Amino acid sequence: MSATPTVPAHRARRPSPSPRLSTVLQLVSRRLHFLAGIVVAPFLAVLCLTGLVYVFSPQIHDSLYRTDLHVNEVGDVRRPLAEQIRAALTAHPEATLKSVLTPPAADRTTRVVLSVPGPAGTPDRTVFVDPYTALINGELATAENRLPANTWLRQLHGNLQLGTPGRLYAELAASWLPLILLGGLVLWLARTRRKRRLRDVLLPSARDKTGWARLRAVHGSAGLWLTVGLLLVGVTGLAMTQFAGGRADRAADPIRLRAPVLTAAPVPVPPGAQPIGLDRATAAAEAAGLSGELAVNPPLAPGAPFTVTEIAEGLPLHRGAVAIDPYTAAVTEKLGWDDYSLVAKLSTLGTEFHTGTLFGLANQLVLAALAVATLVLLALGYRMWWIHNPYRGRWTSLPRPVWKQLAGWPLIAVLLGVALLAWRLPVLGASLPVFLAVDAGLSRLKSDAGRGLRARLSGNDRVSGRPGR
Repeated sequence: MSATPTVPAHRARRPSPSPRLSTVLQLVSRRLHFLAGIVVAPFLAVLCLTGLVYVFSPQIHDSLYRTDLHVNEVGDVRRPLAEQIRAALTAHPEATLKSVLTPPAADRTTRVVLSVPGPAGTPDRTVFVDPYTALINGELATAENRLPANTWLRQLHGNLQLGTPGRLYAELAASWLPLILLGGLVLWLARTRRKRRLRDVLLPSARDKTGWARLRAVHGSAGLWLTVGLLLVGVTGLAMTQFAGGRADRAADPIRLRAPVLTAAPVPVPPGAQPIGLDRATAAAEAAGLSGELAVNPPLAPGAPFTVTEIAEGLPLHRGAVAIDPYTAAVTEKLGWDDYSLVAKLSTLGTEFHTGTLFGLANQLVLAALAVATLVLLALGYRMWWIHNPYRGRWTSLPRPVWKQLAGWPLIAVLLGVALLAWRLPVLGASLPVFLAVDAGLSRLKSDAGRGLRARLSGNDRVSGRPGR
C-alpha cells in the first residue's frame, strides 16, 4: 500500500498578504488598459479620422469659398462700414443687422451677418462685401459665424452628424482616453524596475526581435512618446464636450475657470442725442487698442452699448473686448488678456491648440501627426491582442481580475478615485457599470474555461492511466 501523500508545508494555504501600492497600481492599470482599450479604441479611431479632416478646415474653406472670402482686387481705400451694410440690407430687406466682421487681411471681404425671419434655429445669412467697392461677392448660411463646411466638419468630428447620440460617443472616447493612457504609462514605466536600460524604455529594444515582444516594445515606446500630446488633446476636447464641459459652463464660476465676458451695461439716453454709427464705434475700439479681425455688434435697444471683440485666432493672441457708448463713443468697459485667470488662459490656449489654430500650419501638422500615430498605436494594440486572442482558445492575453484582490485602504482609494471621476466626467460615470459588468463576465468566462480545461486534462489522465497532475 502506498502512503497517503502529504501536502508540503510550503503549499499549504495561507492568507494572502495585502498587495503593495505599486502592485495594486499595476494590476488596476493592466486590467483597465486592456479591457477599456479594446472597447474604446474604435471610438478613438473614428475621432482621429474625423479630426484629421477637421484640422485642415481653414484650407478647405479657402478652396470652397474663395470667391466669397477674397476680394477681386485690393484697393487703396476701404468704403465706410455703413455703406457696406447698406449694400447687404438692400439685397435682404427682410433681414436685420446682427453683427459685422471686419476683414482679417487686406485681400479679404467684410462679413455682414444678418438675422433672417424663420423658426427657431434658422441660420444667419452672411453677406460677403468687397470693402473697396461695396459690391457683394457672395452670401452663405452660417451658424455662430462659422462657414457651412466648418459647421459640417465640426459636427462630423463632434457627433458624426447624429446629434446627442453622436456627442455621447465622442465624450465617451474622450473620457476614457486619459485613463487608458495613464494605465499604459504605468505598465510601460514599470519596466524600468526590471533593471532595463532607459534606452529600452524610450525606444523599442533590440532584444525584443520578433513576435508579440517586438509589438509590445513598439507599442509601449510609441505610447510613451505620444502620452503628453494625447492627454493634451483629450483634456482640451473634454472641455468642449456637452456634459463634462457644458456642465461647467452652466455652473457658477467662483475661481474664474472661464473666459471673462463684457457686462455691457446700458447707459443713460441723453435727451435728443443721436446714436453713432458702426464706423465711429469701430474707430473708438481701435483707438482703445483692439486690432485684427473685429466682431462689431450694434445695440439691441436704446441705451445698450456697441460691443466690439477681437476674434482673430492664433498667436499673437487677440482677446480684447470693449463696450462703446452709443451716443458719445466713449469706452464704458474694457477687457483684455490680463483679465483672464490662469486657468482661463490655459483653457483658451488649449482650445486653440485642439482646433489647430494656435500656431497655424505647424499646429495643424502636429495634430495630424498625433492622429496618424494614434491610429498606428491602436492597430498595434489590436494586433497584440489578436496574437493572444481569447476566441482562439488563448486566454493568456486577458489580465487577471483585480477587484477581488483589493482590500482595505487600496480598495477605498480606488473607489474614491472612481467616484471622483464619475462625478466630474458624467459619461465616464455612466459607462463604468457597463465596464464592470463586462469585466465580471469575462472573468467568469475565463474561470469556466479554465475549469473545463482542467476537467478534460484530468479525464485524459484517468483514461491513459497516468497519475493526475
